Amino acid sequence: MREWTVGGALGLVVGLVMGAMFFGGLWLTVRLGVTSRFAPLWFLLSLLVRLGVALAAFVWVGRDEPVRLMAALVGFIVARSAVLRVTRAMSLLPIGDPAQEASRGAQS
Repeated sequence: MREWTVGGALGLVVGLVMGAMFFGGLWLTVRLGVTSRFAPLWFLLSLLVRLGVALAAFVWVGRDEPVRLMAALVGFIVARSAVLRVTRAMSLLPIGDPAQEASRGAQS
């Protein structure tokens, strides 16, 4: 029972961190990539880095331990919900959007 608890806790923590990095990175990529001149390159590199890190972490945490792998998957999904909740609130803050900057200048 102790092995399940320790392995599950490790998997859950790794999944939470990995999910926060993956989905937080996705949110940041979309926010910054939309205004970039090199948007396709930005999105491609972000995808490759995020997928590479996530897959490496899943392989590392789940090696020969299905309990840790399942816990990591649960943590990854829970982190998605948490990042979604946090980023909804933060999406109200503009980051260098030219249209919003122009409208602010016209209002002044």
